[in-house]
Amino acid sequence: MTLDQLPTGASGVITQVSGEGALRRRLLDMGLTPRTRVYVRKVAPLGDPIEVTLRGYELTLLRQDARRIAVAEDKPC
Repeated sequence: MTLDQLPTGASGVITQVSGEGALRRRLLDMGLTPRTRVYVRKVAPLGDPIEVTLRGYELTLLRQDARRIAVAEDKPC
């Protein structure tokens, strides 16, 4: 599953960041690294962008960038 497929209000753990060159480096520099927990806070009315919370801050990503981030969804208890 990728980050853009994670429903609003759900959380998950990043498993992989794909892409090449500057784009991948930019995503990693923003803190989107493997084994980081992310929470999908909001999705814009038309579906783009999405707002996630990670490492204690909010980050807004374009849906096309979120597609490059693989996540494992947390299962509710």
